[in-house]
Amino acid sequence: MKIFEWIEEGVSALCLVVMTVLTFTNVIARYVFSASFSFSEEITTYLFVLLSLLGTAIAAKRKAHLGLTILTDAVGPRVRKIMGIISYALAVAFSGAIFFYGIKMVMNQHMLGQVTAGMQWPEWIFGMFVPFGAFFVVVRFAQCLIEEIKNEEKEEVKA
Repeated sequence: MKIFEWIEEGVSALCLVVMTVLTFTNVIARYVFSASFSFSEEITTYLFVLLSLLGTAIAAKRKAHLGLTILTDAVGPRVRKIMGIISYALAVAFSGAIFFYGIKMVMNQHMLGQVTAGMQWPEWIFGMFVPFGAFFVVVRFAQCLIEEIKNEEKEEVKA
């Protein structure tokens, strides 16, 4: 799924660049011109939400999430595999809930005509960042779950 990788990393890089430029420009404007861009904090906050979700997906793909191994170190390989499958299944369920309720949130924002505080733009535009990012998290954790299950089947064949 190279296209997912390209989208995750490209959008993440774009978010980081835009956030950095906006924040830097706002700081310069504040100290040099004694004026601030009212929209910069708002856009930066929304982009941070998207960047966090995409970062979660990238970390899941790389299996780079932090984990507490005190329990998995104390059990045998079979139980460790079961715990891995359960943890990935819970991650898929949790990120699926974020995706599902993110869509409901966007629908409510659109239906109610909510606008952002600073720019007065439709809130649903930025609200879309939640289900968009959560979709990638669901896909990546689902891939990890499938891989964990396939590794389980391979180990059973070896035994």
